[in-house]
Amino acid sequence: MTTPSIIFATNNQHKADEIRQVLKGRFDIITLKDAGINIDIPEPYDTLEENASEKATVIHSLTGSNCFSEDTGLEVSALNGEPGVKSARYAGEDANFDNNIQKLLLNMKGITNREAQFRTVISLILEGKEYQFEGICKGHITEQEKGTNGFGYDPVFIPEGSLITFGEMNMEGKATFSHRKKATQKLISFLNSYNGKN
Repeated sequence: MTTPSIIFATNNQHKADEIRQVLKGRFDIITLKDAGINIDIPEPYDTLEENASEKATVIHSLTGSNCFSEDTGLEVSALNGEPGVKSARYAGEDANFDNNIQKLLLNMKGITNREAQFRTVISLILEGKEYQFEGICKGHITEQEKGTNGFGYDPVFIPEGSLITFGEMNMEGKATFSHRKKATQKLISFLNSYNGKN
């Protein structure tokens, strides 16, 4: 029996690795690079839901294959949900995550309410129909970077139930809290259920 394959509409190898860690070989995840698709899909919308849908729709239109995409944002309570949908471009279009982290820490300087959450929205297009799944990880923002693992804002985010940042965890440790894992588990449950009905 062959492992079912599905295109993950991303150029981010870190995200692909995290998804594969959760799926544990139940599906063969094909990245855009694996599929020979060399495009950078715009994220023009104001919500994670719309951006995730846009990426999945573009790849489905190109390939006709089953695919999914995700969009993730860090939502900080004291900053009215910022950086949110602009998490990857918080310090500007050409900024890297070091720049983004420094801007976040500067904006949080002197603020005692450091509650935040990571939120992931996965958009799946399966046999021409779209489905969405959400995963949330609540926590708080540290006052300085800790750890060098992971990517993005991981060195400044401590999830609820932990004493260390995502940046101080290995991939297995992060997976126990991960917003992306929660959304992916909903995706897996749906795919398993879907396969069982057809």
